[in-house]
Amino acid sequence: MTGATRELLNKVSIVGMGSVGTAIAYACLIRGSAGSLALYDINAKKVRAELLDLNHGSQFVPHCPIIGSDDIAVTAGSAIVIVTAGAKQDEGQTRLDLATTNVAMAQSLTPQLLEQSPGAIIVFVTNPVDVVTFAAAQSVGADGGRVFGSGTVLDSSRFRYLIAERADLAVANVHGYIIGEHGDSQISLWSSVSIGGGPADSFRIDGALVFDETTRNEISAGVVNAAYEVIAGKGATSLAIGLSTARIVEAVLGDQHRVLPVSTVQHGAYEISDVCLSLPTVVTASGAGRVLEVPLSVSELLSLQASAATLKQAQDSLGL
Repeated sequence: MTGATRELLNKVSIVGMGSVGTAIAYACLIRGSAGSLALYDINAKKVRAELLDLNHGSQFVPHCPIIGSDDIAVTAGSAIVIVTAGAKQDEGQTRLDLATTNVAMAQSLTPQLLEQSPGAIIVFVTNPVDVVTFAAAQSVGADGGRVFGSGTVLDSSRFRYLIAERADLAVANVHGYIIGEHGDSQISLWSSVSIGGGPADSFRIDGALVFDETTRNEISAGVVNAAYEVIAGKGATSLAIGLSTARIVEAVLGDQHRVLPVSTVQHGAYEISDVCLSLPTVVTASGAGRVLEVPLSVSELLSLQASAATLKQAQDSLGL
């Protein structure tokens, strides 16, 4: 594949150049995730500034042409479009509080993006990501995985980090998922957590069990509250969502068949349908594919179904 062909086939557009959009662009750039990047924001001065700032470091990263504009046509011909645009979450505000404004944005924007890039995979990062993704998919009749959300990919990374910290191990030795809503009703799948190949409930340090019920509850609460703590301290979460979204981009462009907990329209897994939420999902060049129904404990299953009901209620209140 020639350089020009790779740039054309692996074009990634980022919509919204706030702190999250900029972090995604930066992460894709330094990881070499994309063949080329296109930045789109209605604020021409802001997108120009971010474009210059990123291009000025081009000597130090893998080759990746970057363009930017306040004209949506800059996204034309994209393989993937990442949407971060919308009102941002303020301190003390839940993700679902953002729903009305950002759902309207997604319904208007998604058809325009697909008009520019008919073959593109559209990935929503805008919060509340589950409800926004459902509205976006519904607006273009795409419930087959071409439109999906970043879901709990970041939450699962937070989960693994906190477990690894308690276990005094590298995070790569920990496997586990957060599923359900990317928000307060999310579920920590402790029953399937693996630490160095063994289950969490039997992991010991110096003979002492590490992950007792109290510790598990503390870690689960820490994952739920992580975003609120970061927002309170610096105004927005950005760096980790940048890295996790770059990882999703790589899974799509590389046709990696990677299992990631992205948010998709559900079609019967765990008896859940017609709502977007996160479950372990095979991500390929075609987008979000089949859902893997990992074994759940009874309490996990009931919590997942309750999370789905919370999201369905939010959708219904918005007329979705």
